[in-house]
Amino acid sequence: MIGPVGAGKSTYATALARERRAVRFDLDAWMASLFRPDRPQGATQAEIVAWYTARVARCIDVIWLQAARTVEAGTDVVLELGLIRRADREPFFAQVDASGHTLVLHLLDAPRDVRWARVEQRNTQRGATFSMEVPFAVVEVASDLWEPLDDVETEGREVYGHVTEW
Repeated sequence: MIGPVGAGKSTYATALARERRAVRFDLDAWMASLFRPDRPQGATQAEIVAWYTARVARCIDVIWLQAARTVEAGTDVVLELGLIRRADREPFFAQVDASGHTLVLHLLDAPRDVRWARVEQRNTQRGATFSMEVPFAVVEVASDLWEPLDDVETEGREVYGHVTEW
């Protein structure tokens, strides 16, 4: 799953995993479970970003290891890892390519105001796709960092695009 915060990735990934009888790996759930209790209090935004970034990288490494083992055992996986910037996607895509596994991309997007409304609703309702509260400022920063897939990233890959407004 590739797309900005609030695009519908979690909802879509859950349905896709169910439909394909695949194992879903959700970075947000891992981060919330493993690291939320240890998040530094009173830290600056830059300190929190550095703290978060290091843990995301480690989680993605472990998720990939488990996902590759799952695929090797004969079960498909659905990866919901964020990867909103090309610089984050490139090494991951290269790692998947080097493994010999096929990477199918599902691109989800929605207008910025729709995405914020979804995040706000998820924060309030705390339903099936809720893993942690996401403040408006974080949605804005992540939205500004979002880089859509380009032709180089999609060349030779199976890509499904979904723009949702629901």
